[in-house]
Amino acid sequence: MTLPPDIEIAQSARLAPIEEVAAQLGLGADEIRSYGGDKAKLDMAAVNGRPLRPDSKLILVTAMTATRAGEGKTVTSIGLAQAFGKLGVSHCLCLRQPSLGPTFGIKGGAAGGGYAQVLPMEDINMHLTGDFHAITSANNLLAAVVDNHAHFQGPLEVDPSRISWRRVLDLCDRQLRNCELGLGGPSSGFPHPGGFDITAASEVMAVLALARDGEDLAARLGRMVVAHDKAGKPLRAEAFECIGAMRVLMKDAIVPNLVQTLEGTPVLMHAGPFANIAHGCNSLLATQSAMRLADYVVTEAGFAVDLGAEKFFHIKCRELGQMPAAVVMVVTVRAVKMHGGAELSDVAREDIEALERGFANVAHHLSTLAKFEVPVVVAINRFGSDSDAELERLRGLCEEAGVQVRVSEVATRGGEGGVTLARAVMDAASGERQAHRSLYALDASLASKIESVAREVYGADGVDYDEGALERLAELESQGFGGLPICVAKTQL
Repeated sequence: MTLPPDIEIAQSARLAPIEEVAAQLGLGADEIRSYGGDKAKLDMAAVNGRPLRPDSKLILVTAMTATRAGEGKTVTSIGLAQAFGKLGVSHCLCLRQPSLGPTFGIKGGAAGGGYAQVLPMEDINMHLTGDFHAITSANNLLAAVVDNHAHFQGPLEVDPSRISWRRVLDLCDRQLRNCELGLGGPSSGFPHPGGFDITAASEVMAVLALARDGEDLAARLGRMVVAHDKAGKPLRAEAFECIGAMRVLMKDAIVPNLVQTLEGTPVLMHAGPFANIAHGCNSLLATQSAMRLADYVVTEAGFAVDLGAEKFFHIKCRELGQMPAAVVMVVTVRAVKMHGGAELSDVAREDIEALERGFANVAHHLSTLAKFEVPVVVAINRFGSDSDAELERLRGLCEEAGVQVRVSEVATRGGEGGVTLARAVMDAASGERQAHRSLYALDASLASKIESVAREVYGADGVDYDEGALERLAELESQGFGGLPICVAKTQL
């Protein structure tokens, strides 16, 4: 089946008034703040006045290792939520907000595709309610204050050569990654190295995504290390006395956004930390809000199990205080064949042997999920080029690995194409709620935590450190960071 372009499908859809979408979550019109009639901010006082539903089921969507063929993790997340809607089940979808950098780059937007999309698609992929701009402004305000303190040689005695706080903008601009700042003479500051990151990769974004409320946001912002003094001691943002100003800039950005799917089901879209740099999940606030308002909460973690799900379990679930009731792992015939040696140009050609070889990637991720003791359902995201023989062989390989598996056709059929998957997920999530499980203890050394992830998730036989790395780890532990979970930064590959 050949689908119309995503934008044509999105623009031909009738959006429900945002008050009707809110009503599905039990929220009245006075419990949201409308932005133009088709999107809104939640009234957090109203939401927080409701207890967490004791039986609310958190469903995590993750995937096998990404390929250039595209696996459809976001499409599957959206389609699964729409399928819960078809079944008449109370539900809410929680997604990250896309960044302008990838939207205007090769990756494109992050509002789904086909008949599993989030609307209004153009607004979501552009500015939505302005959260990213507020984060950009707050981040750069802090950068300006730190540099200004160093310029005027304030009492904190900032070492100009050890200012680590960088500026951000929400576009991919290679020329600005590394810069020499302050070249305009004494009236324009002082020369020192710096640069720009993309907003979604900023620490402010990661902090926002883990904050519980405004007070917690301010406390987390204040703890960020932004520079070192001339004695070599770390300087935290709170020392520069601008956290109040940052919080004011982000007063609306901390509130989750309410939008809808093509089928009018509710979506909380909030925060967008990159998974290759940060923890790659939507905000804790959005997830907690959804679990106060719906029985089934669908969310996703960026990239594959190794990069997304691992950090979801170790970082977000620690803060949330619980594990997902079930995990959906997205696989495709095309991706499995590519991992088995097939070229992208050949993915439409039937190749059972490449499929069987490439299943090693799926099997490794399934073995990782088994270590966290969460129920797993494999969703085969079907493409038009998949042959019946390939689908049946992939289904058989998954069943031999001991997991439930369902074919998903949400891109071509919307929620109806995910009903079978939704029923399997509901069955998998029906057991007792799992206690939090980790592959390492928080009181272990940083080197030990890194080695645990390398061995247990990546399949390494160990980790080799050069002397500089060991010195840096020791320095971090001496500064009080040893008791934190680790966040691995790597490519998606």
